[in-house]
Amino acid sequence: MGFEKQYLDFTMVPAGLLLLSSYHAWLLYRIIRHPTTTVVGLNALNREIWVDAIMEDGIKNGVLAIQTLRNHIMASTLLASTAITLSSLIGILVSSSGSGGAGAAILYGDNSRTGSSVKYFAIFVCFLIAFLFNVQSIRYYSHVSFLITVAPGKPGAGHSQCYVNRSLNKASYFWSLGLRAFYFSFPLFLWTFGPIPMFLCCCIMIFTLYFLDTATTSHTATSLPLSLPRTVEEGCSPTLQERG
Repeated sequence: MGFEKQYLDFTMVPAGLLLLSSYHAWLLYRIIRHPTTTVVGLNALNREIWVDAIMEDGIKNGVLAIQTLRNHIMASTLLASTAITLSSLIGILVSSSGSGGAGAAILYGDNSRTGSSVKYFAIFVCFLIAFLFNVQSIRYYSHVSFLITVAPGKPGAGHSQCYVNRSLNKASYFWSLGLRAFYFSFPLFLWTFGPIPMFLCCCIMIFTLYFLDTATTSHTATSLPLSLPRTVEEGCSPTLQERG
């Protein structure tokens, strides 16, 4: 009977993680090759347009830009604080938990002390990664809050408009990755109640994320690869400009 319980963990847990990894590999391909079909790609392209509009008149639009970036910094700070707090709680729970753990009565799977430690450690790593990603997001948002109010053509300005675009997109990408780490914590948490809830959560999450990540575009929208952003195609090559 014990072997059957461990067999479920050895089959259903890797299967659920494989499904999630496959979905995100497909999503990454769509973001890079067909960005206008994904929410992440569309937001990245529209952020470039927003930066262009803000930097055309930094004095007039400076307050709007700073307020917008401040809201994003507050959101990243909230997620980072939540992640590190949950990581601390998981660490305390692991160090003080005995054999079996919470939910052992309704658990169908490996409920040994080693198995419980592995599950809690996976959740701990997930929250720790979320914290690190959100810290990097705060870092880039802080950089952009200074750069976006400086006219790129001003004498002595050591940055270009393309550099601000890339920094803002990096901040948003790190925020999205931190949020994904929170998403991954849901099936890992349900794993503490057995591999079956974990696998079902992975399937439901993929179905839900598909509708959250994909975007319906108009017939006139182009599907430019994200590796060639709009500013580069218009001649604003960051590498060439910065090298002079």
